[in-house]
Amino acid sequence: MQPSKVVQEFWDRMQARDWEGLGALLADELVVEWPVSGERIVGRDHFVRVNAEYPEGWSIRVLRVVADGDSVVSEVEVPHETMGVHRVASFWTIEKGRIVTGREYWTELGSDPSPEWRAAYVQRM
Repeated sequence: MQPSKVVQEFWDRMQARDWEGLGALLADELVVEWPVSGERIVGRDHFVRVNAEYPEGWSIRVLRVVADGDSVVSEVEVPHETMGVHRVASFWTIEKGRIVTGREYWTELGSDPSPEWRAAYVQRM
């Protein structure tokens, strides 16, 4: 499977809560870093459990997937019924059809307020 298809399928299986299918796309020795929260998840099983045990009420909307060889970047919106809307920029490395590393930057929309000094130069979204 092409690296971009692996990542698209990753998000599709995440949305479907297909935890076994998700695990099949991940290398045993998977390492995923979340720099914003200062966490590293080591191992396929830990990554699957972190996602499976996340409080329900969320959905996945893939905004884009861009690939360059075995490197794939995805931008995804994750609205949650009670926690607001999050966005994640994810940087994946694919080897032999499986995700081996990832670095994800999760943020909540509007959580980093624009400083007043930029007001003359920017448009609010």
